[in-house]
Amino acid sequence: MEDLDILTKSERGIKMATLVIGKLRRQVIDKGFVDNEHEKHFFKNIKPKVFSKLIYYMKRFGIESKRPMSSVDSQIRYLVGHIDTLQGYFNNNMDFYHYYRRGDTMFDNQYFLRGRINFRMHQEMFHSLADGQFSTSHDSSVAMFMAYELLISYLKKEIGKLENLHGNDMRSKPKKKMAKLFWSGNKVDLIELIYALYASGSLNRGTADIKAIARSFETLLEMDLGDYYHTYLEIRSRKIRRTKFIDRLKDSLDKHMQDLDA
Repeated sequence: MEDLDILTKSERGIKMATLVIGKLRRQVIDKGFVDNEHEKHFFKNIKPKVFSKLIYYMKRFGIESKRPMSSVDSQIRYLVGHIDTLQGYFNNNMDFYHYYRRGDTMFDNQYFLRGRINFRMHQEMFHSLADGQFSTSHDSSVAMFMAYELLISYLKKEIGKLENLHGNDMRSKPKKKMAKLFWSGNKVDLIELIYALYASGSLNRGTADIKAIARSFETLLEMDLGDYYHTYLEIRSRKIRRTKFIDRLKDSLDKHMQDLDA
C-alpha cells in the first residue's frame, strides 16, 4: 500500500517470502503429512505459490536494478530480451508445463512426493538433493512457471508504459481498415486448429491459455464456438486420424507450393 520504488518493494517481497518459506519448512519437518495425498497437494500447490513469490521478487529486483536509463527503445529491447529468456524456460520444459497447466495427476507420485528422484525424467533437481526434507523433484519447476508467468506479465506492462510515452504519433496516423473475415469451414475444424495452436505454444510465447485463444478467434470471426472443450474431447476420441483438419492443411499447403514450383 505504501508508495515505494520498485527495488524497495522487491526487497521487502524477498524478505517476506523468505520468512514464510522458513516457517513452512519447519512445519513440514516437525509435523509431516497425514498421508501421501496431503504431501502431493502441498508440494504441487502450496509450496510453489510461496516459493514463486521469492523467485519473482528476486528476478524482478535483478532486472530492474540493471535496466538501462537511456532511451525508451533501449529499455524496451532490454525488457523484451528478458521476456525471451523467461520464455526459454517454458520452451525447454514444455511437456511438464502442459502437464501442470492441464491439471494432470498421472505422475504426481513421481513429481510431488519426497525421495522419488529419477535423473532421467528431470535433471533440475539439485534443490531436492540439497534439501530432501522440504523438496520434491518438480515442485520448484511449478514455482518457476508461476514466477515467470508473473514476470512476463509485469514486463509486458512495463513495455506498455514505455510505448505509451511516445505513442501519440502512432495514434494520430489513420488506421488501416481491416478486412472482415468469417469462417466458412466446419466449426470442429476450427476448434482443432485452436487446440493445435495452444499445444504448440506459438501464441504469447506459450503463455496464452485455451480460453483466451478461443475468445480471440470468436471475436475475430464473429462466431460462437459453443462448448469447444466438449468438441475437443470428441476430436480426441477419434479412432483414425485425430488431426484430420491439420493434416488436410498440411496437404493443401504442400500442393499449393508444388503447383507454384511447376
